[in-house]
Amino acid sequence: MLNNANLPNSSLLSTRFLPGCQPHIRRPILVFVHGFLGSTDDWCHVTDELTDYPRLFLDLPGHGLSDHVTCSGFEEASVLLGAAIQHAFDAHHIDPMTPVCLIGYSLGARLLMYCLTMHPTKRWCSNPILGLVIEGGNFGLKNHDERQQRLVADQAWARRFQIEKIEDVLADWYRQPVFSSLNHEQRQLLIAKRSVNLGHKLSTMLDSTSLGRQPYLLEEVQQLSFDSGHTPLFISGENDTKFTALARLSGLNHYVVPHAGHNVHKEHPKAFTSALLKYINTPN
Repeated sequence: MLNNANLPNSSLLSTRFLPGCQPHIRRPILVFVHGFLGSTDDWCHVTDELTDYPRLFLDLPGHGLSDHVTCSGFEEASVLLGAAIQHAFDAHHIDPMTPVCLIGYSLGARLLMYCLTMHPTKRWCSNPILGLVIEGGNFGLKNHDERQQRLVADQAWARRFQIEKIEDVLADWYRQPVFSSLNHEQRQLLIAKRSVNLGHKLSTMLDSTSLGRQPYLLEEVQQLSFDSGHTPLFISGENDTKFTALARLSGLNHYVVPHAGHNVHKEHPKAFTSALLKYINTPN
């Protein structure tokens, strides 16, 4: 395991655990990690479709009930995620042989890819990993100049989150091309929901986990193979042309949800959970 034994409780990420409806039946634990600006609540519609399974939800540093936790980069994020998962499993007396399926959206997917590829699985999570579901996660940028350009752009956003009214920053944030599938009403609802976040906390997390600081992970992700025989699954929305193209070129197992944009699990939770359950329950 990563060296997280001495991590103080004040640095533990907030988690929420929901047991399955039939706890006497051993099913894999589904671990959900949200994206930038999100929280555990982002998965509420998906939760309703998965009551047979135990589910663990994490708030990332600077988000939700983890807004007191700061993170300096991808390595520290690995420690924080691993410690939070292990602490939750210990607290709920989870059998160390119970398999885990990791599900990450956007930033959450990027962090999970980093955790699994940069650290041998048994050093990061003591339970066996059944699989990894990537929703709208970027593998990284190969070109140094592209990484520098992205870092400069993310740092400009970070400065805005630091000094401007969060409502004003979010109004511009959700006009980026990746969110083009949102209509006006959806955009306004997201701005209202995300405005409860603290801008200076978001600023730190955005800078420290910028795509410009992330290694290019595709080759390592392509080589991931879990004890279950599963390889990673990439889920994207049909209308999210950028990430659907990225997934198709990756060579990974890929499922496209019709009529969905970047945030598939929110826009079409039943289609998302259907793809997730098929992935979990199909032998490999």
